[in-house]
Amino acid sequence: MNRRADIKYQVKIFRYLLVCLMIGASISLSPAEDYSCEETGETHIWISPLSPKPERQVMIMAVSTAGPMSELALIDSQGRRMPLQTRRRGGPPWSLVAALDGLEEGDYRVEAGRDGDLAACHPLTIGGAGTQASPQAWGFATEAFYSAWIEELFAAPAEENLSFPSLEPVLRNSERNFLHNHLGLNEDKNLPLTPDCADLPYTLRAYFAWKVGLPIAFRACSRGSGKVPPHCGAAIIKNDFTHGISSQASFRNMSRQLMDAVHSGSARTGLEDEATDFYPISLSRETLWPGTVYADPYGHVMVLVEWVPQTAERAGSLLAVDAQPDNSVARKRFWEGTFLFANTESAGPGFKAFRPLVRKATGGWRTLSNDELVDHPGFASFSLEQEQLSPDDFYAGLAQLINPRGLDTRQAYEATLDALVEQIETRVISVENGEAYFRKRPGGGVPMPDGATIFETIGPWEDYSTPSRDMRLIIAINVLNGLPEKIERHPELFVLNGRSPEDAKAEIEQHHARRIHERSIHYRRTDGSPWELSVAEVLARKPAFEMAYNPNDCAEIRWGAKPGTEEYSTCRRHAPADQRAKMGRYRIWFREVRRPAR
Repeated sequence: MNRRADIKYQVKIFRYLLVCLMIGASISLSPAEDYSCEETGETHIWISPLSPKPERQVMIMAVSTAGPMSELALIDSQGRRMPLQTRRRGGPPWSLVAALDGLEEGDYRVEAGRDGDLAACHPLTIGGAGTQASPQAWGFATEAFYSAWIEELFAAPAEENLSFPSLEPVLRNSERNFLHNHLGLNEDKNLPLTPDCADLPYTLRAYFAWKVGLPIAFRACSRGSGKVPPHCGAAIIKNDFTHGISSQASFRNMSRQLMDAVHSGSARTGLEDEATDFYPISLSRETLWPGTVYADPYGHVMVLVEWVPQTAERAGSLLAVDAQPDNSVARKRFWEGTFLFANTESAGPGFKAFRPLVRKATGGWRTLSNDELVDHPGFASFSLEQEQLSPDDFYAGLAQLINPRGLDTRQAYEATLDALVEQIETRVISVENGEAYFRKRPGGGVPMPDGATIFETIGPWEDYSTPSRDMRLIIAINVLNGLPEKIERHPELFVLNGRSPEDAKAEIEQHHARRIHERSIHYRRTDGSPWELSVAEVLARKPAFEMAYNPNDCAEIRWGAKPGTEEYSTCRRHAPADQRAKMGRYRIWFREVRRPAR
């Protein structure tokens, strides 16, 4: 049964139960107005849309920072109670999400319970001219709501390769987006949403602020240099959405301003800098909520969306989403191949939270300083913990958070292999996007920028080249190949079951040699025919990926095919000689897996 049919069935059952309850004498029917309906500081209930209408769908989300909740229930004006079917997510924050379709006009209340105790209560009015009050300020409750909204937005089974051509189908999906048509203006119809990686966290934050009625802030920043991180100007504070319901045009205008101002340098600011949109936080399960931003030292930005807990049968994982220059949005798992971390003078990398906005005593808004964010009760605490970590310690610390019981060495290997295959399959889409571009423009070509700007530019090169992705692929290959050495170097991260680290290393080396021939991917050659590559072949072609990022080359070259082979025989396009010469000069960057300074 699909979700909408299940909702309608649930409401029919509710109406039937109401009749039965009116007949029965064992249920107390105290009026709702005699009941104290309040929320606590730790649990809040959110309703969408702002003005629920009779016979229309109503979404309910209870969000708690105190622990998981066990139930949601709907109570009518006569005190009759209906337990709701829910989806459970998170921890922390924890959330329950329910949907109702077909409620009649009237007054209700929604209750969230925890182990038989009332955790929160919220009034719900169906029909009438009023709207719900908006929070108008960021705080612990709204940050938790934002986190739960992000997690619901990108929810899917952990093993699913979740990807979208852009952010548009995500936010236009009423099954995913709790805030879809929240304002009641049909405001999500034809809403353009095509952020790249740097724009993605800002776009999500601005969209949430628009729907909920909150202010946002952003800054114009430099891109930094080889010795200095990016530096930003004064905060541009926008409170347009706090004055009432805003139109789609208002959000589109705000979105354009954001995209004109922010770029990859916006997230790479120094960790101690205060003139920033983001600030560093500590590495703990209590602080790394969905919605947290990850900035790598070379410019890529990701947004955390879910923690998948470790079980006896399954390794845990930390999932994030990113956007690519071609506007595609995909979910990725945390590992060294995707979350790059390095100690560098040119960036402040790591996990960061949006710098909060608070009201001034005299009116208006201001951002909080780093000192104010140390042990602040309403926001994640400012922390320089990540500044003290070597890359090895950083990854070891996250591994312990994701799998606190440690991992069997084969489990660890299979999780790493899965992550690499996921990364390769994402590259398949990127290369195919470039092929689709040339199919529409036969005989055309894409200009290639010079030097470090191959990683940061605009136009078709940004959309269809893959230098950053290929550098990450080379790193990912190194991580998988280096896992046996890691077991010997960090045995505390693994469950060795009485074996010595040396014996465990030797066993995984043998397992690796077999498994890379059993896993494979497929890409489309120039003539459209599929070609299969085993993971072993991909690993062997690592040197070819040092010069495989140019979209002017055919797909066969971009996947490392050698001239004279059957695989290469369908190739019909080659990068110009001057571009190949530049790629040859830049090859050392990929061989040494280091991004050059601008």
